[in-house]
Amino acid sequence: QVQLVESGGGLVQAGGSLRLSCAASGRTISSYGMGWFRQAPGEEREFVAGIRRSAITRYLDSVKGRFTISRDNAKNTVYLQMNNLKSEDTAIYYCAISRTSDFYTAGDQYAYWGQGTQVTVSS
Repeated sequence: QVQLVESGGGLVQAGGSLRLSCAASGRTISSYGMGWFRQAPGEEREFVAGIRRSAITRYLDSVKGRFTISRDNAKNTVYLQMNNLKSEDTAIYYCAISRTSDFYTAGDQYAYWGQGTQVTVSS
């Protein structure tokens, strides 16, 4: 059984930083693309960042230069370092494992999802 468990969310002031972790079990992530998504209240889920098996990354335009996705295959964990947080970053953040070695901006291309971690940025 594949499980993804996010952690690291919380309440932070605007301009602050958080580091989200996504620990996987039941599947070795090294062969798969991984993605981070978020969903704010009343909004649709959106792609935030993705990382291929090759470590090539892609970001939502509004987080470029502030967020960094990385992976530690030895720990079977993916991270999302979030700096200079803004109130509009407030959302539940989810990690997901792709069906292939690539990542996708569409959520239906992912096989498994974590339960999410709340990030709240106060202005």
